[in-house]
Amino acid sequence: MGLSMAFEIKRFWDTARVEKCEAGFAVLLDRRPLKTPLKNPVIVPTKGFAEKIAGEWMAVESKIHKHQMPFTRFGEAALDAAASEHAEIVDNLTGYGETDLLCYRAETPIELIARQAENWDPLLDWAAHGLAAPLNKTQGIMAIAQPRSSVEKLRACVESFDLFQLTAFYDLVKISGSLVIALAVARNHIDAATGWQLSRLDDLWQIEQWGTDDEAQMLAESRQRDFETADLALRLLTK
Repeated sequence: MGLSMAFEIKRFWDTARVEKCEAGFAVLLDRRPLKTPLKNPVIVPTKGFAEKIAGEWMAVESKIHKHQMPFTRFGEAALDAAASEHAEIVDNLTGYGETDLLCYRAETPIELIARQAENWDPLLDWAAHGLAAPLNKTQGIMAIAQPRSSVEKLRACVESFDLFQLTAFYDLVKISGSLVIALAVARNHIDAATGWQLSRLDDLWQIEQWGTDDEAQMLAESRQRDFETADLALRLLTK
């Protein structure tokens, strides 16, 4: 069943609450433990994150719409993931560092080239000095190789997240298209609003030239909310 569809289960609980337990913080619907699709109890590492999940279940009016429950989905993804999936996700996200958005620059016009340099070069400088991961940049879309040592440094950064954190960080990378932007947000070098704007620099340039339409604007606003939600989830999962 797609996330856009409602589960047929209707609300059967009066309250959703958080309870401290040995393994972390459990979410209970009345006295029943909330469980994932694979029947794992929803027990998460931090109280703040558990309270967000409980809040989503308290907000359910009738049917369950998981696409409106991002914190629940992050928790379920982490709890139902096999240990081997951590390595697979790390590989996937490290690949973004090898073809990072910030490394591929426009060939024309000169105004866009200058704007990319002004906004993106400081983040590449931060990656080089703050993460010990200098990256090559080019003009155009032809792939360029990145230093192996830099890729390994970026991999180590991604590997430092546990499975819960990685579910949220995954969205930061996927939505922005940049591992460097996501790491800069995750490490408090920039805030989520700035990271989102930097990831859309090319789109914003096009809007300045040609304008936008309502559908594109609504999609952008939805993706921005998802990006900021992932940032909040990651912060709540960081003890």
